[in-house]
Amino acid sequence: MTNYAQSFERITSILNDLRENCPWDKKQTIHSLRQLTIEETYELADAITDQNWQGLKEELGDLLLHIIFYSKIASEEKQFTIGDVIEQVSNKLVHRHPHIYSNVIVKNDDEVKQNWENLKLKEGKKSILSGVPSSLPALVKALRLQEKAKQVGFEWEVTTQVKDKVLEELAELQEVIDTKNQNEIENEFGDVLFSMINYARFLGIDPENALARTNNKFKSRFEQMESKLTKDGKPLTDYTLTEMDFTWNEIKYNERQEK
Repeated sequence: MTNYAQSFERITSILNDLRENCPWDKKQTIHSLRQLTIEETYELADAITDQNWQGLKEELGDLLLHIIFYSKIASEEKQFTIGDVIEQVSNKLVHRHPHIYSNVIVKNDDEVKQNWENLKLKEGKKSILSGVPSSLPALVKALRLQEKAKQVGFEWEVTTQVKDKVLEELAELQEVIDTKNQNEIENEFGDVLFSMINYARFLGIDPENALARTNNKFKSRFEQMESKLTKDGKPLTDYTLTEMDFTWNEIKYNERQEK
């Protein structure tokens, strides 16, 4: 049986060796690791979208390595250690779950989230929305802003209201399209996207994951179409849209038959 405490000691020991002896590891800083960490996070997201458990295990390991690496650099700078990181997040979890570790009573997960946000404000946050990173991708950021606003009651009551809002934003978009004012068109298109993300949230759908799945589906179908039409050496550009669309629909039909 695996001794997981020894596993953690092993990876920290390996990283210490690499930091001391490997030319690449020796030159890394928190800034040089930043982009690599972002890439690892997206690779983890891909594994989650694909429900690839083996990939998920591997990507979590890569991300853990980055966490330990940052902590190693911080310890060299006499800022903090990996132990400090673990202790701080442990303290935070206890503090922000008073319904588990104290005498606070909650009825459901929404009240848990509300308590969490209230505690963050008491800790010094100036706004409910201040915890949303500025550099988040726009789609994910919209979702997080909506989720945060919900915790103080800034929320539609039923799904039909959200659907009506989508239709309202679409109508406003069409109005500005008719004016040909590109700046206003972009503004209203953004409002449509924001309302659609809200709609997804009310439907219990992760819009980022839904779009990722659609991207993967489009890529797969396009590549199948490309393969079918070019197998005899004729380039794809020689086919008409009608011909490509016919093959596309064949692929869609076959996918549905396989389900």
